[in-house]
Amino acid sequence: MEQIVEARRETVARADAPAARVICEALEYETTSAPEFIDITDDVMGVVEAAGIQFGQVSIYSQHTTAAIKINENEPLSLRDMARTLRDFAPPNAYYEHNDFSRRTVNMNEDECANGHAHCQHLFLGASETVPVIDGRIALGTWQRVFLVELDHPRMRRVLVNVVGAG
Repeated sequence: MEQIVEARRETVARADAPAARVICEALEYETTSAPEFIDITDDVMGVVEAAGIQFGQVSIYSQHTTAAIKINENEPLSLRDMARTLRDFAPPNAYYEHNDFSRRTVNMNEDECANGHAHCQHLFLGASETVPVIDGRIALGTWQRVFLVELDHPRMRRVLVNVVGAG
């Protein structure tokens, strides 16, 4: 016999507006190590507040294939655990075909570095997160924070914060 589970529904917010507002800002960060978790929550909140919307969503997007965006808890021991898990999952010193520059023929720069591990780690993290905006605030849970996660090596990273909503 199949059990039927009914969802409890609650309207959290509603906005009826003639036009939506869309704002996209770029944030840049200089990373210092890898893996590195940079808490960018306050900067994202600043973009949302400046946009002046009350209801909508904010998307946070990394323009890099070796730097991810993730939501998690900013607790130092947990961050160390997550960094260790990433290194264990795709160790920097393992063999990656991507790092075999004698065979690789595409997407090469003059100063190309061996970063196959960072691409493999990114595969399981992703480039973006989207969070609802309710009453002008991003609707993160109690311990949730938004992180830029450096997976490769120190450098400048660019994150797009795209806010869509009604005022």
